[in-house]
Amino acid sequence: MQTTQQNAPLKRTMKTRHLIMLSLGGVIGTGLFFNTGYIISTTGAAGTLLAYLIGALVVWLVMQCLGELSVAMPETGAFHVYAARYLGPATGYTVAWLYWLTWTVALGSSFTAAGFCMQYWFPQVPVWVGACVLRDYFWSECYLHALFCRRGVLVLAGQSGHYHRLYHPRWGGDFRLYSDAGWLARRAE
Repeated sequence: MQTTQQNAPLKRTMKTRHLIMLSLGGVIGTGLFFNTGYIISTTGAAGTLLAYLIGALVVWLVMQCLGELSVAMPETGAFHVYAARYLGPATGYTVAWLYWLTWTVALGSSFTAAGFCMQYWFPQVPVWVGACVLRDYFWSECYLHALFCRRGVLVLAGQSGHYHRLYHPRWGGDFRLYSDAGWLARRAE
């Protein structure tokens, strides 16, 4: 199993602001808010600070190692590529699936934490009501996005009454096709 792509050029387009937002998005989550209160209540302030310092040291060492690997071998792919290269393809495959499983479980724990928050702030409202509201919001967002895309196609095709066409009316060929409302149906046949 070949995990590296030899012909894929690297695109070094990330800026400092991208890295800062990625790191903040990876750090701030439900675990930071829900677990900190539990840790403070069981170990106290000094124990919490010590636990977070030890955790930060471990994360810093892992990030240093990954940074060294990515500088030494700039390849496309995630960190499972390094595991596959140095420890074998089976290890890389396992690391990739375990990473996926970690984020799948994290998604479930985020939903559970959202249910806890809803029960805390709105104790009289059942959690399933919030889930239905969220589901309806998701579907309305999908519908409005599709409507936005359709409107964009109509504007580009010149079918909107408020905008001028983006091409000359005497153009022929495929450009002529866009001036008709049924161009998609005829092209699909």
